[in-house]
Amino acid sequence: MIKIEIPNPDIVITKSRQVGEKVEAPLSSIYGFTDYNKIPRDKGGIILFFNANDDLLFVGKARKLRPRVKRHFEDTVSPIKEHRDEVYKIAVLVVEEPMDREIYETYIINTLHAKYNIEKVFYK
Repeated sequence: MIKIEIPNPDIVITKSRQVGEKVEAPLSSIYGFTDYNKIPRDKGGIILFFNANDDLLFVGKARKLRPRVKRHFEDTVSPIKEHRDEVYKIAVLVVEEPMDREIYETYIINTLHAKYNIEKVFYK
């Protein structure tokens, strides 16, 4: 049997209480994440979106993390587009290898039961 351990997040950002305050990043002023610039721009990895109760909402992977996080909040086709206001915390795992990202994403979705991931779900 293969043993997979979910790595600890490299970066965790939470929604700021000062929503509406002017900040540099456009994502921050709209959705309250004032420190999303801590997410690496040119590294690949796994993105985990949590609500205020620490329930896992969505898991995604990306070749470039920061632009992908931003697209989740701006795209009309994002799986979390209807639930963006629920997102309170974003955890980022830096994983450079594409195959490792795929394995971790599928494992995390099925182990932690991500609420809005409908593909790659093996539990019912």
